[in-house]
Amino acid sequence: MISQAIISGIARSTKRLFEELGLDYADDLKIVVEQPAHLEHGDYSTNIAMQLAKVLRKAPMQIAEMLKTHLEAEGSIGRLIGKIEVAPPGFLNMYLNWSQWARQTYELPANAGDKVVVEHTSINPNKSAHIGHLRNSCIGDALVRLLKRVGYEVEVHNYIDDLGNQLADTVVGLLHVAHKQAHSRFGDFCWDIYSQVNREYEQNPRLKEQRTTVLHSLEEGNENLSWVGLLVAERIVREHLDEMKAFNINYDLLVWESNIVREGFWDSAFGLLKETPQFYQETSGKLEGCWVLKQASAEHGESDSEHSIDKVLVRSNGILTYTAKDIAYHLWKFGLLDKDFRYTRFADDLWSTSDTGTGAAYGRADMVINVIDHRQQYPQAMVKQSLEILGFTAQAEKLRHVSYGVVSLSPAAAEELGIDTSSGKASYAMSGRLGIGIKVSELLDLMEGVIESKRSDHEGLASRDIASAAIRYYLLRYSLLTEVVFDIQQATEITGNTGVYLMYSHARAASILGKAGNERPQAPHEIDQLAKAEHALLRHLASWQDTLSVACGELSPNVICNYAHELAILFNNFYASCPILKAEGARKALRLWLTLRFKETLGDALTVLGLPAPGRM
Repeated sequence: MISQAIISGIARSTKRLFEELGLDYADDLKIVVEQPAHLEHGDYSTNIAMQLAKVLRKAPMQIAEMLKTHLEAEGSIGRLIGKIEVAPPGFLNMYLNWSQWARQTYELPANAGDKVVVEHTSINPNKSAHIGHLRNSCIGDALVRLLKRVGYEVEVHNYIDDLGNQLADTVVGLLHVAHKQAHSRFGDFCWDIYSQVNREYEQNPRLKEQRTTVLHSLEEGNENLSWVGLLVAERIVREHLDEMKAFNINYDLLVWESNIVREGFWDSAFGLLKETPQFYQETSGKLEGCWVLKQASAEHGESDSEHSIDKVLVRSNGILTYTAKDIAYHLWKFGLLDKDFRYTRFADDLWSTSDTGTGAAYGRADMVINVIDHRQQYPQAMVKQSLEILGFTAQAEKLRHVSYGVVSLSPAAAEELGIDTSSGKASYAMSGRLGIGIKVSELLDLMEGVIESKRSDHEGLASRDIASAAIRYYLLRYSLLTEVVFDIQQATEITGNTGVYLMYSHARAASILGKAGNERPQAPHEIDQLAKAEHALLRHLASWQDTLSVACGELSPNVICNYAHELAILFNNFYASCPILKAEGARKALRLWLTLRFKETLGDALTVLGLPAPGRM
């Protein structure tokens, strides 16, 4: 990475400066380099001289001049820096030697083969998926692609909550609520059933008692009700997998909650937790008979927040809470239990936990990443706390919760669904219990129709592939905690920050290179006298490795979206102001090479985001 090479060079020069002045070098000194907003301020810049002013008791401009001398004496960081300027009030502005950069290969540091388990999607198997679920899956899949791109071994889990209230409600509805309507998919029928049974609960509270009966049966297994629940869940999971496959989202392993309970994983976790003073059974009060986990905040006398209340893991009636099962699951993910699942093949390249089957090397992660919306922040914190209580502090530090905001509907999208928008709200929330939301399959059909009606060339990517890519990018481009207000027309725009714009830009570069002939453009021996648009594009291309590193560190796919959008803008500006095929000699060679570097870099970014990199739209 260029920035890391520059930082290392500055650190060496700074250390020499400290030695010259007879001072001890501070190893924790944080050196930051960044690309200035304006080209005239250099390709990279640092304010390290201003940071050192108080320590060295010298003016920042003087320190900057001294550092410049050291950097130039050492060879300006492997001759990568062609020129260094000192600018008030003490900046070091560095200009790259682009000829040297073009001849070098920059890659991210190796990750030593660390294994990461990424859990995402994890939709309740009680009805069809909606667009809010899809945001989870798109974020999770983009993170999987990003982690693989930077060298991690990645295993993808889809956790199936086949013992939860939502599945129980759907089973109650199927058995006790009359409903007759034509549907091509079972999940869509259950969508209606689920909202209908929740309305029935309000009118007939006694019906809700059936939920507890079903929950007990699901946990117990091997009886009529539990088999009904299993059949419902498995059928809907298969439909969910088909829905996600349309967006190129795949998994390695389905982990069924019922296997965690029935195969004794919770029993093993329970045995470990019982050895700690923080886990105990209440003997009085409203939680009498419950097994609870004492919160760290409760030990410090904080009792006015719901997050300081002792967390129930096992209810007094013996039913496990979601958090209890999740603790057992995470102990297994890190290889900390003396148990393992058995596995059977669920689909072509997808395996599933099972009560029969074979052994396999799943789990045993070095790092675990869970993509779960921000409303689950507290249960995720409880899982991390449990690891710490049990003494697994290293694993607790390697448990990452990727939190994200919900998806709601724009007024236009809501109106298309027949939702009353007379209130004039800026967005309309979805609710499975009320049956309000955009089903993933219906959204894809709708977007495909919009794309088909807008396009003039039908020879390139299929409209359905463009539609799925457009939806995916729309859900990825926002910062994670932002509420996404989905608007169908915005997502399909050809210009602006959309997946369609990025794919068109890639196809444009491919077309230019195709017209230029089959010979691969080579990096020019000398790169100088760059036009402003050439320089801006080249500088952004050079920051791709740094962007990958930042996105991976922050676990934020929108960092890649921002980079790719800016890259496409700069390329299209370059294309508009710098003739490529009509240029001559060295200038044409440079511009074709720039076009190739753009196509390869944008293609890399699109692959990380899970979008096609088309040669023609």
